[in-house]
Amino acid sequence: MASCVYLTRNGLLEPLGKSQVFAYLRGLSDDYTITLITYEKPEDWVDSTRVEHARVVCERHGIRWLPQRFCAKPRVIAPALSMIRMVWLLWREVGAGNADLIHARSYVPAAVALLVRRLTGVPFIFDMRALWPEELITAGRLRRQSLLHRAIVAVERACLDRASAVVSLTHAAVDHLKLEYPEELRGQQIVVIPTCADLERFNSSLKRMSGPTLHGCIGTVLSGWFRIDWLAAWLSTIAVRDPDALFEIVTQDDAERVREVLDPMNKLDKRLSIGPRPAEDMPLVVRGHDLSVMFYAGGQISEIGRSPTRMAEVLGCGLPVVANEGVGDVAKIVRKYNVGVIVEGGSTDNMAKAFDALQTLMQDPDLPNRCRTAAENEFSLETGTAAYRDIYSSVLKSKDTSCVA
Repeated sequence: MASCVYLTRNGLLEPLGKSQVFAYLRGLSDDYTITLITYEKPEDWVDSTRVEHARVVCERHGIRWLPQRFCAKPRVIAPALSMIRMVWLLWREVGAGNADLIHARSYVPAAVALLVRRLTGVPFIFDMRALWPEELITAGRLRRQSLLHRAIVAVERACLDRASAVVSLTHAAVDHLKLEYPEELRGQQIVVIPTCADLERFNSSLKRMSGPTLHGCIGTVLSGWFRIDWLAAWLSTIAVRDPDALFEIVTQDDAERVREVLDPMNKLDKRLSIGPRPAEDMPLVVRGHDLSVMFYAGGQISEIGRSPTRMAEVLGCGLPVVANEGVGDVAKIVRKYNVGVIVEGGSTDNMAKAFDALQTLMQDPDLPNRCRTAAENEFSLETGTAAYRDIYSSVLKSKDTSCVA
């Protein structure tokens, strides 16, 4: 059985690690011997019960888990030391014969995999996720054409060129990359796999009881690339148009900071709830909503590479979405399946117009079925896992062919 090292700076103990890393590896572990290297946040690492549970689950699926401690500070030194340790860990696994293939999730692991490939010849998959340099610029954490920006772009170019396969979250990002890097991507195997969801967990089996419409919003809203000003406009508009409406922001962001931005005068009071929920409770949480709102910095280059995990989960539960243009393939999917409304701008008039369209849409008895169909067609975990399995097979076959040659 071929072996693979999966390298990610995300933690297995955080929600993203469970839904977007382990969910795929669980299926791939039937065909490959997998070593998983993750970086766990301090607040997750201290929960010894969760750590032990994760170990047991990995062992059950034959996945060898090598968790590392994530350190964000000192700001420059910590990431540098983390990268050095990644190189050492990967080098050690290759030397031990545990890596016929390296699966690098995002840019820093891909840079490490690129170096190890040059030293050892082991092929790697550049699983880009989003367009990271552009995300940093949008969030105000990186200045275009700065020394650091040019360095990251150089790494991006090299990884796109030297990877044995490239995975993108959206078709829109692929179109952009082919324009930016025509030579590097000529003949390159590049596959689109959006952020998928476990649709067995996120389903519409339980219907919410009748009552006031509950508007949900899931995930970070203080990231810098989420349009929290649009979310505030949506809440204030709907609060007037529908005096009974309730709002729930499910996030790990600081609740007081979020409320200060969304409802500074505390007009919504108890109509607005903000706070985290355990990952295992999220299917029930989503099913408790009537719709989900997701506004990103559409129109920025960064956003064409975004595939919101929450969209897959919400549609899987049979709920419509309220979103904006310029975010990956989101608007295209919403219109294709008629499973939500696209807001044209952040003004009160635009929010009111979208709300009216949403009211009409939610009267359609076939809406939940269309939402579920969209999720199954576009975001199925089984389909995503099968796509990764095909990529692994293709890369390993190419490696064997080159070795024979």
